Amino acid sequence: MHESRLRHFHRAFATLLIFTLAAGDFWRYLIGWWGWGALVLALLVTSLVLVVRARFARSWLPPTLVAFLVLAALSIAWSAYPAASALGVAATVATTVAGAFLALGMAWRDFVDSLASALRWVLGLSLAFELFVSTVIRAPVLPFWVDYSELATIPRAFYWSRDLLFEGGRIQGIVGNANLLGMIALLSLAVSLVVGATTRHRLAWNAIWAAVAVITLALTRSSTVLASAIGVVLLLALVLLVRRVRGRARVMVQAGGALALLGFGAAVLAAHEPILALLSKSTDLTNRGDIWGAVLGLIEQRPVAGWGWISYWAPWVAPFDDLAVVRGVTYLQAHNAWLDVTLQLGVIGLVIFAAFVAGTFLRVWLTAIDPSSAPTRALLPLALLVALLVQSLAESRLLVELGWALLVALSLYSAGASQAPRSPLRAEPRT
Repeated sequence: MHESRLRHFHRAFATLLIFTLAAGDFWRYLIGWWGWGALVLALLVTSLVLVVRARFARSWLPPTLVAFLVLAALSIAWSAYPAASALGVAATVATTVAGAFLALGMAWRDFVDSLASALRWVLGLSLAFELFVSTVIRAPVLPFWVDYSELATIPRAFYWSRDLLFEGGRIQGIVGNANLLGMIALLSLAVSLVVGATTRHRLAWNAIWAAVAVITLALTRSSTVLASAIGVVLLLALVLLVRRVRGRARVMVQAGGALALLGFGAAVLAAHEPILALLSKSTDLTNRGDIWGAVLGLIEQRPVAGWGWISYWAPWVAPFDDLAVVRGVTYLQAHNAWLDVTLQLGVIGLVIFAAFVAGTFLRVWLTAIDPSSAPTRALLPLALLVALLVQSLAESRLLVELGWALLVALSLYSAGASQAPRSPLRAEPRT
């Protein structure tokens, strides 16, 4: 009975943890930064206790992850903004602890259930919120904790909801950002489809939430998320094909698939202008070209070890206070995780980060194509990881909150899953 209660507690706590990682702005808009900070502190302490109590082999910790965290911490010494770097390192370590709990503190099936529940809470509350705004308030809504003294000059990008549900515009949901809401919808769709198709568990319920995710995707209309979705579909199709063949044919299919994907990527790159026009997007990817140019300029000044780790840019320190300002909005990310890592930790950090991501992808890929691996465990990690990696080319969210926590969780899970029978993740029924 005690173990049953503990398992339910872990699942409930993980759901709240993932919800907070996915919808951090919801809490900040609702209860302010101090309230959010208190909540995060409570979640961090609980996660840390549960991780310490979890039994796992230290060899499951990828050396590249440890090296990346150590480099980020050391960068405080040469940072151009040491105080902000210390805050950034603390935030990254805290998020790493959260990801470690998700991988090591609970069984895989419980993690999937918690992930599904948290993402669905975000989608459900987002649609309800936008419906309430458009039917009751009937006007754009700002976060609660803002200065209303200069209301007329506040950019529309700062609004929590723009009241666009019935006007054909892009909704932002409780997270206050259409691209972020769209990615959450894509991750939720991946969970619902993979779990529903591979286990037949609660098929109708998964189908309903898959439909909700599709509706949300249609209402957010994010080209970044669309690209991620295409990447997920193509990789999963290749995996399903590889799992059906044996011997030399597996090598040939993988090689052919890799070449086909590279060719597809090259074709998209060559035809990006008409594709963007079809999606009603500017050819500079909504000001990303200017942001990337500014970031590259800073990288040239400190190419080896970077400017110092900061995670999400702090708007009160140079050079981020005026690095990327578009129509009165100060952007706080490079809109490319790889550029962001290079900016903050230089080429050294980029190499370590690339090795960390590549190692994670390789382990997840090998599990995915293994015919003996359970379908859910084979397909879902790959779907989640590919979605995050494609998004990382146009957003830096892979380095913060849900993106980083999921990357860490998938890395630790794949490392532990490769070391059966010691891993507790293997001591479950196949799902």
